[in-house]
Amino acid sequence: MGVFDRLPPMDHLRSEKMCFVQLIIPAESARVAVTYLGELGLLQFKDLNEDKSPFQRIFVNQVKRCAEMARKLRFFSDQINKAGVRSSVRPALEPDIDLEELEARLGEHEHELLEMNTNSDKLQQTYNELLEFKLVLTKAGGILASSHNHATSAERELDENVYDREVDEGNAYLLEQGVHQGSSGNSGVRFVSGIILKSKALAFERMLFRATRGNMLFNQAPAGEPVTDPISGEEVEKTVFVVFFSGEQAKAKILKICDSFGASCYPVPEEMIKQRQIFNEVSARLSDLEVTLDAGIQHRNKALETVGSQLWRWTIMVKKEKAVYDTLNMLNFDVTKKCLVGEGWCPIFAKSQVSNYTFLSIVVAIPFFFFRTKALEDVSYFDPAFQIKDCLQRATFHSNSQVGIIFHEMDTLESPPTYFRTDKFTNAFQEIVDAYGVARYQEANPAVYSVVTFPFLFAVMFGDWGHGICLLLGALVLILCEKKLSSQKLGSFMEMAFGGRYVILLMAIFSIYCGLIYNEFFSVPFHIFGKSAYECREKSCSDAHTAGLIKVRDPYPFGVDPSWRGSRSELPFLNSLKMKMSILMGVAQMNLGIVLSYFDARFHGNALDIRYQFIPQMIFLNSLFGYLALLILIKWCTGSQADLYHVMIYMFLDPAGDLGENQLFWGQKELQILLLLMALVAVPWMLFPKPFILKKLHKERFQGHTYRFLGTSEMDPDSEPDSARARHDDFNFGEVFVHQMIHSIEFVLGAVSNTASYLRLWALSLAHSELSTVFYEKLLLLAWGYDSLIVKSAGLVVFAFATAFILLMMETLSAFLHALRLHWVEFMNKFYHGDGYKFKPFSFALLADDED
Repeated sequence: MGVFDRLPPMDHLRSEKMCFVQLIIPAESARVAVTYLGELGLLQFKDLNEDKSPFQRIFVNQVKRCAEMARKLRFFSDQINKAGVRSSVRPALEPDIDLEELEARLGEHEHELLEMNTNSDKLQQTYNELLEFKLVLTKAGGILASSHNHATSAERELDENVYDREVDEGNAYLLEQGVHQGSSGNSGVRFVSGIILKSKALAFERMLFRATRGNMLFNQAPAGEPVTDPISGEEVEKTVFVVFFSGEQAKAKILKICDSFGASCYPVPEEMIKQRQIFNEVSARLSDLEVTLDAGIQHRNKALETVGSQLWRWTIMVKKEKAVYDTLNMLNFDVTKKCLVGEGWCPIFAKSQVSNYTFLSIVVAIPFFFFRTKALEDVSYFDPAFQIKDCLQRATFHSNSQVGIIFHEMDTLESPPTYFRTDKFTNAFQEIVDAYGVARYQEANPAVYSVVTFPFLFAVMFGDWGHGICLLLGALVLILCEKKLSSQKLGSFMEMAFGGRYVILLMAIFSIYCGLIYNEFFSVPFHIFGKSAYECREKSCSDAHTAGLIKVRDPYPFGVDPSWRGSRSELPFLNSLKMKMSILMGVAQMNLGIVLSYFDARFHGNALDIRYQFIPQMIFLNSLFGYLALLILIKWCTGSQADLYHVMIYMFLDPAGDLGENQLFWGQKELQILLLLMALVAVPWMLFPKPFILKKLHKERFQGHTYRFLGTSEMDPDSEPDSARARHDDFNFGEVFVHQMIHSIEFVLGAVSNTASYLRLWALSLAHSELSTVFYEKLLLLAWGYDSLIVKSAGLVVFAFATAFILLMMETLSAFLHALRLHWVEFMNKFYHGDGYKFKPFSFALLADDED
């Protein structure tokens, strides 16, 4: 074990060491201190007021003020987007303002903008009404002219139907009058003109007919162009109508029906001269309104541009202030000492090693600190002066507080959060692991190994160096356009692809490697590394697919020999190769998972898990499936014709039976009996000892036999994570035994099912190869056999689309998901618990990222 002790620590294998700290902050410097800690972004605060509602906390009024300012800023943003005003990416340089001045300025801007919106809406509504009136004058005038001509011709034939009509000349402008009344009293024919939605015109006509019992004449004409509705402001299709009727009762009914259907009624005189006068007056008012509206829009856009130039800066400022007060609400307020008490977690590397700095060092640090807007991700860029203690020192200095801030470490029983320092390359792999579950504190991190194993297992299923080159080109485009794409708002699919650009890069590189091993370029083999080891029996090669080929030289130097392509034994050979290769990879990765469980147990000082979990698991897995992997290697090396299915089946059914032709080496039968006995012994070894030993330890601990634990914290080095950790609650032996039994049964059955699950590597690799072959032979080669250029072009286009959308998209997604399952289930369940929680420090950089 001394060899492992001398190995250097792996930073990414374990999460960062955390410490639980307490801060005692004077009230006058609390806001400045929390602000500086937010700039640093290395401290996760614990909510000490969980029992209080948000309205019972100390700084609730400040939070409400910030929320109200945030609402106003959202209102400005919506108005800017609605108006299509382009705000400057770089905010204009203005002197810093405090929160009170910002609040007053936002109130002024909101009041001014609301007043402009109200006036603009009123003018726009009047403008839309006048447009409708103008349209009604045009269409209804034509209807009245035609009806007047019809009435004139009727007067010549029927004298009893002559009506005298006169117009009320005292009403020069008829915008206020909705109905034109005839001069012959109740016996005269009158009309109502207006405009209605085209979709309601038919129902409107039927309702008028029923209400007047057919005593009306309905004329309509389409508006001919979309009309802006004065109420909703939307462009809709409308119809101009004129209803002729007689009597006051019919008038009242028609007006009520118009109101219920949302029809707008406008007065139209019969005389052409007055129609022209009103038309000219409406046109003049429309021109004046257009000028007024344009001037109002320009003034409004200038106001929005002024706000937009500072909107991002103000939004970040308000978000920071609200985050500060939300954090202050998580602290305890000590009324007697007039201070705030906070607790939280911070990484060990964030603790400053030097606590006393001169005034000069503080002054020099201030400019660099204030121009730093990104959270600390790599502490190597910073001196110790920029750590937490130094932040608190500067907060005390800037707040002119007479009392310093107390910062000290505390012991706690709570489990610390998990924090891995990642970069843009490793972040995607860490996210893949975190999607299964966040690692426990100081638990072995599978992402370290997934950087290699995940893209490699993907490539085993996707092995084709032609498809790999296509993936590589796509990944390189995403990486080369990294700066441009990171500043844009992407769609969900594109955002996912951009976030995993380095994962795609490694998948492409490994796919090219596996494709070279399979010797497949869009399913076509090439003689890249030399000549084939096989040739035809005769020069014509007429019996190549019947009698087969003969070996004439040394094996092909790298990968699968191209001559296997199209031969009668191609499919049995590749099936056997890929199936055995899948088992070897599966056994190797499962052994890696069990080995990691050993290092995990050793790191936490859990001797029970090493003796009664790691050792029997290694024995059981390798006695059966490790032995199968050994047989595969021996068969490959010796060229034996032994049937491995028969060997493994009769290892259980008839261990002492004669192996016959299936014997691969001397002493195989005795070794199989020994391995079988070891596998049988390993099952009770996993199941029984650990629960009884835990029960014994619990009795000794609480009966005083191990008095050395008295006076120590419960997180002592001898405590067992999972089951043997000392707690003051009752030890439930039945629960521990059932848990161990479930764990043992799960491992025994999982050893079989997980090994079989790795056969998906063989199945998907075969499916990908055969599908690619079908597309090549049945689309490209079939089309290329015709003399027509159109058929060849069509075949090439269909082949390209099938390759892009089926092989490069669907098959990529399928292989990705299967590789994901192999890591989550088959690999990580051997050692990974994944029941921790992430370290989420209070950081202003996260607010800026959310805003972007």
